[in-house]
Amino acid sequence: MILSDNIDPDIVKQLSLEEKKQLCEEIRAFLIDSVSRTGGHLASNLGTVELTVALHSVFSTPEDKIVFDVGHQSYTHKLLTGRKEGFSGLRSKGGISGFPRSSESEHDAFIGGHSSISISAALGIAKAMELEGKKGNVIAVIGDGALTGGQAYEGLNNVSKLSNNLIIILNDNEMSISRSKGSVADYLTRMRSSRSYYDKKAAVKDFLSHSELGKEISKSISGTKDLVKFAIYQSNIFESLGLKYYGPVNGHDIGKLIEILEIAKLTNEPCIVHVKTKKGKGYKPAELNSGEYHGVSAKKNPARKAATFSETAGTALLEFAENDEKICAVTAAMKYATGLEHIAKEYPERFFDVGIAEQHALTFCCGLAAEGMLPVFAVYSTFLQRCFDQLIHDASIEKKHIVLMIDRAGFAGEDGETHQGLFDVPMLTAVPGTAIYSPFDRNTLKLCMEKALYGEDGVAAVRYPKGACQAGIRRRYRDFYHSGKTCGKLIITYGRPAQYAHDIPGTDSLLLLKIFPINSEAVDIATGYGEVYFFEEGMKNGGIAEKFLCALYERGFSGKYHITAPENTVGAADIETQLADAGLDRAGMEKRISDE
Repeated sequence: MILSDNIDPDIVKQLSLEEKKQLCEEIRAFLIDSVSRTGGHLASNLGTVELTVALHSVFSTPEDKIVFDVGHQSYTHKLLTGRKEGFSGLRSKGGISGFPRSSESEHDAFIGGHSSISISAALGIAKAMELEGKKGNVIAVIGDGALTGGQAYEGLNNVSKLSNNLIIILNDNEMSISRSKGSVADYLTRMRSSRSYYDKKAAVKDFLSHSELGKEISKSISGTKDLVKFAIYQSNIFESLGLKYYGPVNGHDIGKLIEILEIAKLTNEPCIVHVKTKKGKGYKPAELNSGEYHGVSAKKNPARKAATFSETAGTALLEFAENDEKICAVTAAMKYATGLEHIAKEYPERFFDVGIAEQHALTFCCGLAAEGMLPVFAVYSTFLQRCFDQLIHDASIEKKHIVLMIDRAGFAGEDGETHQGLFDVPMLTAVPGTAIYSPFDRNTLKLCMEKALYGEDGVAAVRYPKGACQAGIRRRYRDFYHSGKTCGKLIITYGRPAQYAHDIPGTDSLLLLKIFPINSEAVDIATGYGEVYFFEEGMKNGGIAEKFLCALYERGFSGKYHITAPENTVGAADIETQLADAGLDRAGMEKRISDE
């Protein structure tokens, strides 16, 4: 076995080409076995094995810096930089991250949980190295899905002005999580189909190099190569932005990858290497359905699970859309992950996948709303963070009625700090005219969606957690549910923790469905208690608990008030562990109440 526990980049460099091919096969076998047990991102990592081995064959980290985008494709990089033993604890509490982490290894140049950031980050690193007189290359590895994000183009627009030691690797696998959409994907397809240009170029160059006359002719026509390129594939956007372009090259031919990376390394100008890979390479189920194998769960009891909140929300939206032709559904490359495949199939003319472009998605929704449509943007809480300016400027000021289906709100489990949905509430409550709903089961989810669609006239958000969506108890809910005044202690909560707040001895419960604006009747009820305990699966600073407290004291509340909520970012762990660590499960609630 070449893939030993103590393998490092120096060992990789010493291997023969055949040994490197063997190493790639061993890495694939290890990833399939290991990730199937721990869970993690499988298809994207299987697709970048040869590319990563080639990178470590040509470059030397940490002197050379590799910035991965999105960072979930960095598993092979972690294996080759001494972290094989840590894969048994991948994405678990205290284990190695599923993304690059500078605090985890000196070989990880930059964090990479969200997409489209690599070029900007790598450009900053490259410029800092230049200013400090440091030697080394900086390599940004960006996928074609991430290239649909606007920040990638902001970075590209500045590369030629600021750096000569930046190499961009375009990992082109025609996928993000769902298949890549839009004109960028179409453009890359045209470039991939233009291989004839490179074949013809190589043939002509070979012919001319065999005579002195040919060499002179080659010099005289060198200025026409741009015209030839334009004629064959209608120009190259990357060269138009000042980058030397190499490729496309087979991303699973490690010999050719090493050769082209060596050339890029010698190029004393910013360049882009276009690499064509197959997501899920080497594992047939993942090759055939890379979306399903984008992220896999750890092996567990295969008993039938309840439908998730994502699936339930997607089905409910389809039901509303069947009776309302104004409803449009929008996603940012996450059709299946957010449950929108149903409406996409039944009403394709009212379904829009805009690629990894959340800012565009939100303003696009505002444009739909401006002409009387009822747009619904399904997005993970962590990715909604990109839309703050659009929420204020495009949605709030002129009060456009759009609905946000905020998936994975609260703890999101093993993906770690970059993916926890803890910041949407503080963000949304700062936007004037925004209403926020937070259901905790199937019945309340459908009720909240109906209220957001038809009971509001501005931005309306329905936030719900990752995981199973239980049927729930049928009650007559309004904007909250109060269990009744029987004692002096009251638990207030919303969302997932509401499942644990029922019938805790010695307490009443006030379960909020419309969590913002704060309901005045709910505040009136809470003022009648001597002690209030607020449990919140979201940031304490700027959360609903703080706002509810202000409303209470404005009413003259004189009792005790306790807040249990995260005060910092939350690392990787399973959701049950995260809830327990934060004191937001039933045991944590009971302990907090008994300790006071």
